[in-house]
Amino acid sequence: MLKITRKVEYALIALSQMQMKRHTALTSVKEISTQNDIPYEILAKTMQLLARADIVEAVKGPRGGYRLIIDPSQIKMTTFFEIIEGPMGFMDCSFDSDCEQIQSCAIRTPIQRINDSIRDMFNNISLQDITRLS
Repeated sequence: MLKITRKVEYALIALSQMQMKRHTALTSVKEISTQNDIPYEILAKTMQLLARADIVEAVKGPRGGYRLIIDPSQIKMTTFFEIIEGPMGFMDCSFDSDCEQIQSCAIRTPIQRINDSIRDMFNNISLQDITRLS
């Protein structure tokens, strides 16, 4: 079954909550975790990934937290998924050609077309489309 992971889900929830605040306001992992019933440790690691990708800025200190530093409309969902989870592919051979059967595989081409269609769809959806309030 194709579905987004909990880490992606938690990152989207966090970014959505951060968008509700002023641009300069900080949001702590504890605040997001508590308000959304998200495991603190997983969310903290996910926020670190977002900081390394320059999507959020980490501010250290007793009143520290994170703030959104990019325009969410500029990040496509394919890119976002790959920041959180690595290469996006319907099957491993979509991004890793170590399969011993790759030369004789009867389903590789049709699966690649499905994978390309999914990537195209997510390339037409921005992070803002998902995280903005209705």
